[in-house]
Amino acid sequence: MSIHVTPSGKVVMPFHGAMAAVFPEHERKLVAGTDYMALPYDVSTAIMARRFGLDMPAPVLSQYDWGNAPRTPFEVQRQTVSFLTLNTHAYVLNGMGTGKTLSALWAFDFLRVTGFARRALIVAPVSTLYATWASEIFNNLPHLKYVVLDGTKGRRLKRLNEDWDVAIVNHDGVKVVLEALNARDDIDVLVLDELAVYRNGRAARTKEMIKFAANKSWVWGMTGSPASMGPISVWAQCQIVTPHTVPKYFGHFQKAVQTKLSQFRWEDKPDALERALDVMQPSVRFSLDDVIELPAQVMQHLDVPMSAKQKTVYKAMTEAAAAMVDSGDVTAANAGALLNKLLQISAGWVYNSQGQIVELDGGARLDACIDAITSASGKVIVFANFKHVVAGISERLTAEGIEFATITGETPSATRTQIFHDFQNTSKYKVLDAAPGAMAHGVTLTEADTVIWYGPTLSLETYNQANARIRRIGQRRKQLILHLCSSPAERRMYKNLENRDMTQTKLLDLFRDRTALAV
Repeated sequence: MSIHVTPSGKVVMPFHGAMAAVFPEHERKLVAGTDYMALPYDVSTAIMARRFGLDMPAPVLSQYDWGNAPRTPFEVQRQTVSFLTLNTHAYVLNGMGTGKTLSALWAFDFLRVTGFARRALIVAPVSTLYATWASEIFNNLPHLKYVVLDGTKGRRLKRLNEDWDVAIVNHDGVKVVLEALNARDDIDVLVLDELAVYRNGRAARTKEMIKFAANKSWVWGMTGSPASMGPISVWAQCQIVTPHTVPKYFGHFQKAVQTKLSQFRWEDKPDALERALDVMQPSVRFSLDDVIELPAQVMQHLDVPMSAKQKTVYKAMTEAAAAMVDSGDVTAANAGALLNKLLQISAGWVYNSQGQIVELDGGARLDACIDAITSASGKVIVFANFKHVVAGISERLTAEGIEFATITGETPSATRTQIFHDFQNTSKYKVLDAAPGAMAHGVTLTEADTVIWYGPTLSLETYNQANARIRRIGQRRKQLILHLCSSPAERRMYKNLENRDMTQTKLLDLFRDRTALAV
């Protein structure tokens, strides 16, 4: 069926009985023997047309100015925004690095300016509240008023009562202000970032979110790994976003995707994953490979806030270093040792004067690392420069049930070789948790398409060689190099690494410049 959009903002199409019944105010005219109808060209018209199988273009593509953002959207973002504005309840299964955060914000902004939504609630991992969501609004949609609901209950409630277009809260923070959220009738759009955290249907936060989402006009679930904990984990997620696509009771869904072997043992059916993804509809799914405007290797930085304890220790260390500079005790030879101490503090663990490891409440960075891993479509290599940091990451990966292998300088050569083989040639291991200096220069690990730097290294050669493990002949996908950082020292180090300027003089200059390391 031929559909035309007029400059006056109407859509003209051959007469369609079902559409006419839904929109009785339509205009009708006979032209050259063909019965035509004209309708307002807006979101409601386009959604209904799609439901009747009519290929009506999304109004957002011709009616939206993209918030006057400093850059135009990538094609996958245009398609994602188009998809979201045409689906009230939907899934964004795009991989990391595809710009899905900004896509969701653009989609909401269009609905807001066209009168189809008033306010949006973003529920996201705590590590992304400021660094990702608030940052994207500030940089690309500054006309939107936003609040981050964090801190004490009183602070959250106070911010919730302010004037805002977008409110951002972490998953476990919803329960703190749930009563106040339920009392509001002006939250039309609910965006659940990392939807897979609701994989347990028996968890209190999942049950609360099912009830909360039930009366929202628009509910969008976002996750790059919806079935990371197995196909059955999508049931609870669907109960929130599209309850009509799954059975009411978990047991019925489990029988559809798994075979019962014994009283407490179930096994996935051969088509379990396909069945699981089939119920997560409607959905859009793009990977980094689909972003044709991006270069083959993408460098990204993710700022993660330091804990109060980290800030206190970091400040004390920088003040001590400043005193040493004043006394002439900091030289090019020992600047690296001092910087290593700052980097340890930034990562969340540090050695004390007795050689003992002290934890500094660096959980936010671990959360950010896990979020990045679960969002990645392929395998992941996490590089950490200190053994105690590698051990801390391993502990968290174990707790999350993510299959991984650890590579350090103490890993026997034969074991290391076997791990590399299994990682590259089998489905074994989602993650390599590794010390970058322990990775052989010639090893090929192109089954991974994501490298996460838990913190910067002081060696430019090590940095380049470590990144080169996934950028080799045999790599079929675009690669993402993600840098986690929390402190000025780390930001300066990453900048030096990317500028290929890591001389000893540069390290010494860091300590001479009092502002370079200050929190």
